[in-house]
Amino acid sequence: QVQLVESGGGTVQAGGSLRLSCAASGRTASRYAMGWFRQAPGKEREFVAVISWRGGTTYYADSVKGRFTLSRDNAKNTVYLQMNSLKPEDTAVYYCAADQKYSDVLLPSWARDVYGMDYWGKGTLVTVSS
Repeated sequence: QVQLVESGGGTVQAGGSLRLSCAASGRTASRYAMGWFRQAPGKEREFVAVISWRGGTTYYADSVKGRFTLSRDNAKNTVYLQMNSLKPEDTAVYYCAADQKYSDVLLPSWARDVYGMDYWGKGTLVTVSS
């Protein structure tokens, strides 16, 4: 069993930055690929980014590539999503997820398996004002 707790959400002006954190607890938490999804009001949940359990492989949605950076510290069982150049369309509840189904080369499968993750956090709200 893995528990995920997100933090770092808030309100920021367009062009600003935020850093989200997701702390994982559980005996094998560090062995899970971890990532983020987001859900804007009235829209489907969508993939944002994923990082392999070793931290050597990352994959991003095209909409955030070049603006968001995902990293992890396995000593702290925590992943960090640094979000720069934020846009109003980035406004959403951001959910942390953990999963073991996909090897490093298959991490892009996260984008097509939105509701198939092993574990989810409760979400943190990010609001970007124009």
